[in-house]
Amino acid sequence: MDRKTILKTLHARIHINGHIIGAAIGSGMAAKYASLGGADLLLALSAGKYRVMGRSSMATFFCYDNNNEAVMEMGKRELLPIIRDTPVLFGLLASDPFIHLYDYLKEIREAGFSGIVNYPTLAMIDGQFREGLEEEGNTYEQEVEAIKLAHYMDMFTVAFVTNIEEARWMMEAGTDVLCVHLGLTKGGYLGAKKYISIDEARQLTEDIFKLCDEIRPDVIKMIYAGPANTPIDMQYFYQTTRCQGYIGGSTFDRIPTERAILNTTKAFKSYGNFDRNDPMTKMLHGDWKTGDYVNFTCKYIEEHYMENIQLSDIAIVAHVSASYLSTRFKKETGMNFTEYLVRFRINKAEELLKESNMRCREIAEKVGYFDYAHFSKIFKKYNGMSPRAYQESCRDAKIHVSAYTH
Repeated sequence: MDRKTILKTLHARIHINGHIIGAAIGSGMAAKYASLGGADLLLALSAGKYRVMGRSSMATFFCYDNNNEAVMEMGKRELLPIIRDTPVLFGLLASDPFIHLYDYLKEIREAGFSGIVNYPTLAMIDGQFREGLEEEGNTYEQEVEAIKLAHYMDMFTVAFVTNIEEARWMMEAGTDVLCVHLGLTKGGYLGAKKYISIDEARQLTEDIFKLCDEIRPDVIKMIYAGPANTPIDMQYFYQTTRCQGYIGGSTFDRIPTERAILNTTKAFKSYGNFDRNDPMTKMLHGDWKTGDYVNFTCKYIEEHYMENIQLSDIAIVAHVSASYLSTRFKKETGMNFTEYLVRFRINKAEELLKESNMRCREIAEKVGYFDYAHFSKIFKKYNGMSPRAYQESCRDAKIHVSAYTH
């Protein structure tokens, strides 16, 4: 699909729907169903390939494989033969010292890709490692040059940026889509444990998009993942920034796959032992009563307490308003949703502190707290002592009991 047609289609969809969607994928299956689901762009990334292998997207930054060769093979074998009507972009490691950029861009175009995206990107790397790479000639400027050259060759381009300076460079290079990369995606088992707040992400996004409208009002403005991994998160961005679209990787492959495989396996494992009074079973059969909404919420907390869950998300699944569910929940449990969730997590933490040899910080993450200082403060509020002190008191008690019994 040529660049002019892609741009015309995307602008028309933004005009009609208000936004577009890009899926960063690593397999033919993910590409096929993302396309059927309405994805407007498909980004073939080595990070997606690693996610299919059960690894973090971070693996793409290490020399486990040749990034460009892996993406080329995946595109030729898995993606391009089955994707007809959705543009497929090549995730290019522009700083690869073993390619001649112009010749390789021609090879990408001749293979059937509609364009490129600068990923893996050095924008995600900082500190001494970044300095070392730049000393060896591996720079973000090479990614800018790749976007500029691809634009000159009339290939469609998506540029990942993390700050205003990078955004300015990429707009001057002629990128068609400017995507603010907000970091690795939170959520699921392999998701990022540390990420900027959604409000910090909103501020960064709006600062960059304001510059876009000043320099290149025609550029399509999108964001990538980070703390935004639900439709509700994106509704917030669409309402408070100039964002015109969302690109997701783990959002569209890893997280749904983790949940689907886990829950399906659990369902088959328990086949023949279904409880007709189980809230999930009632929901599936449409046999709901008022109290079942609260039971469902409690069940959901029991199964997802280690994740970043919100009452609003549960309300969507249960097909009721968040305000109604909040009122019913407090009436029937005697506490609000947040307090119930905190108590449940702290109880789980107590169990792990008593029975396991895990470090306190690991236990905090296991029960849904990725800020240890916050976890310690909450734990002390409910138990009168720090997690470490609680763990040591439990160990002392075990030693005392063991000595007494012997």
